[in-house]
Amino acid sequence: MRGCTAFIARGSRDAIRNSLAHLTRGYAYYVKGDYDQAIADYSKAIELDRKFVAAYGSRGLAYDGKGDYDLAIADFTKAMELDRKFAPAYIGRGLVYEHKGDHDLSIAEYTKAIALAPKDVSAYVGRGLAYEHKGDHDLAIADYTKAIALDPKYAIAYNNRASAYEKKGDHGQAIADYTKAIALDPKFVSAYYNRGLAYEKTGDEERAIADYTKAIALDPKFVDAYHNRGLAYEKTGDEERAIADFAKAIALDPKDANVYVGRGLAYDHKGDYDLAIADYTKAIALDPKHVIAYNNRGSTNERRGDHDQAIADYAKAIALDPKLVIAYYNRGLVYDRTGDEVRAIADYTKAIELDPKDADVYYKRGLAYAMTGDTDRAIADFRSALSLDPNFKESLERLKQLGVSF
Repeated sequence: MRGCTAFIARGSRDAIRNSLAHLTRGYAYYVKGDYDQAIADYSKAIELDRKFVAAYGSRGLAYDGKGDYDLAIADFTKAMELDRKFAPAYIGRGLVYEHKGDHDLSIAEYTKAIALAPKDVSAYVGRGLAYEHKGDHDLAIADYTKAIALDPKYAIAYNNRASAYEKKGDHGQAIADYTKAIALDPKFVSAYYNRGLAYEKTGDEERAIADYTKAIALDPKFVDAYHNRGLAYEKTGDEERAIADFAKAIALDPKDANVYVGRGLAYDHKGDYDLAIADYTKAIALDPKHVIAYNNRGSTNERRGDHDQAIADYAKAIALDPKLVIAYYNRGLVYDRTGDEVRAIADYTKAIELDPKDADVYYKRGLAYAMTGDTDRAIADFRSALSLDPNFKESLERLKQLGVSF
């Protein structure tokens, strides 16, 4: 950058060399994330050479970085008008359309770029990402695989392919690809984080924690890594470390409702109910439509013995998400404990309608029916629970007490 600045300062009358100097310095600013200064240099390069295709393409990328998508498209389109075979302009427009959420237009632009430059790895990766966001995971994998074939050392292609495999539920292949990406680039923060997520989905919290820890070591301000490591610690029963991670994430981003919900759950498991409710309440203040925050606060209120508030919280969760099975189930439990079997049965019934394969809900409804004296329905529910889970001992015992067999 210094060399370009010095050359520009000398005031050379060579317009071509001046425009190249501005282009080069603009790129340096772009890499630093200083999009405004990059745009200023690219604009100067264009002023010096109105047919400077690369300058239009570069300025388009800077506008995209700023989120000025219409200006970006205008620059890429201008580059195309000057040179119909300038593949980077199609790639750039594909990128902008993807950022705007128009996956089909994005795919069309990347496809044109591939036709012009069939060995351009970035075009395949870009189109793969558009396919992935559209939900066409197999097509995405095919494009990432093509990119890898063209450049076997392209870590981003492995990382992105792993993401597509992950969305297909193929955790093993995803982990293998993330591992390859890390081998190619040991400082690839996202690959460690993403592999951690994959490990967590397979129930391997120990490896997940190790990957989140590595991501944090590489990027100490990585909020999501602290958040997810906190969740992993919570699953292992290490509430203290979980709370510490959630606190760190909150310090870095105090407006993320999900982190307060995570810490609230950790406090709840520790028995610190007041702190748990405070966190859930904070999450709701940040996001009044946070269904899980209401549901979890309901559970904590129930454990504190505040049945009315628990019912109110579950009712709010249900109003926000009428298909939230756990909220119906939880509210049914509260109604049960307060002696309102009729309402409990109604909630258990709704939970069963939404998820007819949960043996425990049939069992709980069977108990409620038994309390109302409806023995036939109670027997039917205990049998349903056993048909779903033949090892459900409590249901078998209840049937024996009623003098019937499975």
